[in-house]
Amino acid sequence: MYKISKRTFLRQACIASAGSVCMNQLLQGGEYSSGMVRSGEKDLWKWSKESIYYEETPRGIRCLVCPNECTLKSGETSTCRNRINHGGKLYTIAYGNPCAMHVDPIEKKPFFHFMPGSRAFSIATAGCNFACLNCQNWSISQVSPKETENYDLMPAEVIKETLADKCQSVAYTYSEPITFYEYVFDTSVIARRNHIKNVLVSNGYINEKPLRNLCKVLDAATIDLKSFDESTYARLNAGKLQPVLNTLKIFKQEGVWLEISNLVIPSWSDNADMIKRLCDWLFQNGFADTPLHFLRFQPLYKLNQLPPTPIPVLENARKTALDRGIKYVYIGNIPGTAAVSTLCAHCKKVIIERNGYTISRNLIRDGSCSFCGERIPGRWT
Repeated sequence: MYKISKRTFLRQACIASAGSVCMNQLLQGGEYSSGMVRSGEKDLWKWSKESIYYEETPRGIRCLVCPNECTLKSGETSTCRNRINHGGKLYTIAYGNPCAMHVDPIEKKPFFHFMPGSRAFSIATAGCNFACLNCQNWSISQVSPKETENYDLMPAEVIKETLADKCQSVAYTYSEPITFYEYVFDTSVIARRNHIKNVLVSNGYINEKPLRNLCKVLDAATIDLKSFDESTYARLNAGKLQPVLNTLKIFKQEGVWLEISNLVIPSWSDNADMIKRLCDWLFQNGFADTPLHFLRFQPLYKLNQLPPTPIPVLENARKTALDRGIKYVYIGNIPGTAAVSTLCAHCKKVIIERNGYTISRNLIRDGSCSFCGERIPGRWT
């Protein structure tokens, strides 16, 4: 006997027209009423949800979620491998299809000034709108959802799992959540209704309109600012720097808590002048209070011929950032380093002591340093 899941049954019960209201959307309390599409019993991954941001052009359907703005003829798939032109409409094939699901400490993302010591229910689908040579999760980011083993987890089920695991937030992470935008948004709406925080771990490569809409349901974001050079972005990541800088400004404008990471890669992003320019831009654009994480590179994927980042390079990067006015600067991916602890920017005393991702002391009281009373930027409860 051919068996189907509850999810498949509900999807088969939906009318495939774009104007119909799908039963599982009603069950979830979703915000969008786009139709579903199905293409045969052997291709159940093609069941999915209509994209929100796209337009018709003479050359095909153009996706408007990220700056790649892929233009697709019928049957073609986007660069991120997550969107397909089916019958003149753009669909996401990642909706409800996470390939990774874990409970993580929030510090792992990294978030050091957002609900320290809390737990995040982390999910990801396959796909990414970058093609980073140094990717640490290439086995899921550089493939399509139809190539991975996926969980059957619609937005409402994500929240049930989050509550069951006693997590305080949902983290959209590991691959690139911008590419599963609709899944992130609908899950975030339900999370908000259940007093659960939403955090985004992203490359920040997204267009302004979908980003501002997403900010309405996000609580925090950590953005990987991969370098401070357009040529490096093109050669290392297959992207552009300026849209990421725009994203940082929009998060600030919209009041979403922000932290920034920078993976320091030998011969790519370890240039001292580049790091100075990165820090100067952050300071000049109002990000002096935004936590900055310099992360150690490990040789993986297509850059496995390089050495790990020398520790003195990371220490110099941290010193450069502090000297140029960035108040909270951390070093990651080095076991045992003291540079994961939070120091008060005023009195310089340790106010959050960390051992890796574990907090051994937290001396912030009501958002302030318990020694001198300095207000510490962050979301502490």
